[in-house]
This record gives sequence, C-alpha cells and structure tokens, in this order.
Amino acid sequence: MATDTLHWSDADVEVHKLVVGPIDNNVFVVRCKATGEAALLDAANEHERLLELCRRLGVKRVLETHGHWDHIQAVPAMREAGYEVAVTALDAPKLKEVGYDVFLDDTEVIEVGRLRLHAIHNPGHTPGSISFKLENTPLLFTGDTLFPGGPGNTSFPDADFDTIIASITDKLFVFPDDTIVLPGHGDDTTIGAERPHLEEWIERGW
Repeated sequence: MATDTLHWSDADVEVHKLVVGPIDNNVFVVRCKATGEAALLDAANEHERLLELCRRLGVKRVLETHGHWDHIQAVPAMREAGYEVAVTALDAPKLKEVGYDVFLDDTEVIEVGRLRLHAIHNPGHTPGSISFKLENTPLLFTGDTLFPGGPGNTSFPDADFDTIIASITDKLFVFPDDTIVLPGHGDDTTIGAERPHLEEWIERGW
C-alpha cells in the first residue's frame, strides 16, 4: 500500500494526500478499507503520480471540488485511463477544454465502498465550488472555499466575497469545533480554529 501518502485513517477509512503542481495543490484519495474502493478529489496535476496512486488504492472515480485550472490539469489523462470525472453543473464550463463525464449534485451523497461523502455546495470562490463531508468521521474537504486563516480567493470575475462568507458561515461553520478541514492547498485546520476569526475576515474583506 501507498503508506508514504497516508494522511489520516481510522478503522474504516484511509485518506491519502499528494501535493502536486506549481502551486502545491492538495490531492486527496478517500479509500474504504472494507471494500478497497476509493475516490480521488481534484485531479490537479502530475498525472503520472496520480495514476500510480489510483492504481494502488483502487480509485474508481474523480470528484472535482471546482473548475479552476490548477485543479484540473490531470483530468484528460485520468479520463483517458478510464476514470469517470464528476463536477458541478455550474463549474462544468470551466472544464470544457479538458472534459468531464457526470454532474455532481450539490446535495448528493457519493458512495465510496461503504463510505458516504456528502456534497455541500459552497459558492463564492467559483459558482459551483463544492465541499465534501465524510460521514462518521471528523473530515471535511473544503477545496478552495476554506483555508487556515480565511476564505478562498474571491478576486476572480465570477467569485464573490459576500457569497463565500455566507457559504462558510451557513454550511461549514455548522460543523463541530473538532471537524478537520482538509483544504485544496496548504495544511489542515479545524472548524474550531477558524470560526472565531470570521469577523476579522469580514472586516478585512478577503
């Protein structure tokens, strides 16, 4: 097994992490220990490394947190290798050059073996940004919506600061303090570490 990439585990779940590409994107693989089935979150870059990881870990499909270029560079190679790529309908136009296979509904429950990933629509960074809460674990994969120290970048034409703040407040800060946030770049944090700083973020405006 790819123990060098193991990031978090319990009796039922393995989460593997790779950091790839020129701006250090986090790629996560969520694997069901009982069935050996797995899903990859964000086919960002360095497709050779991702394909090797997928083969070793039993990945069946790719879930994109959003459609920004740095999160989709490996999508063509993944699709060519037979992996289904899913993205929200709102962000699908951003993948028109690389392609995709199915839409992710913003309230979908994705089964990965016996695991269940709950999709959470988090607009603001992009219109179709999505986070994933892994049922029966403290894990919350937030893409580029929530980072240690604040929300994702909203300087893009279709991004909006007030929207991302509402996304974080209404849909992510409802989780317990000990919820582990696994973002699209950088280190893990927790909901409890970030929630007290909300007013500071609103005041600074980014």
